[in-house]
Amino acid sequence: MSKFWSFTAGALSGALVGGVVTLLFTPKSGDDLIADAEARWNAAVDEANRAKEEKRQELEMEFEMGKQP
Repeated sequence: MSKFWSFTAGALSGALVGGVVTLLFTPKSGDDLIADAEARWNAAVDEANRAKEEKRQELEMEFEMGKQP
């Protein structure tokens, strides 16, 4: 389990450093960057919700088929 936490800490640290470097060296203004980040986040959330709903429907159908004799 120690390797997992070490990996997680390293990944989070790398993401934080990468984010800060990106913010410091980006040619866009802060407002534009925030708007783009929010748009990407919302797109990712929407895609995850669509995938979740598709998987839920698939599993419900398999469950119903499994209940039939």
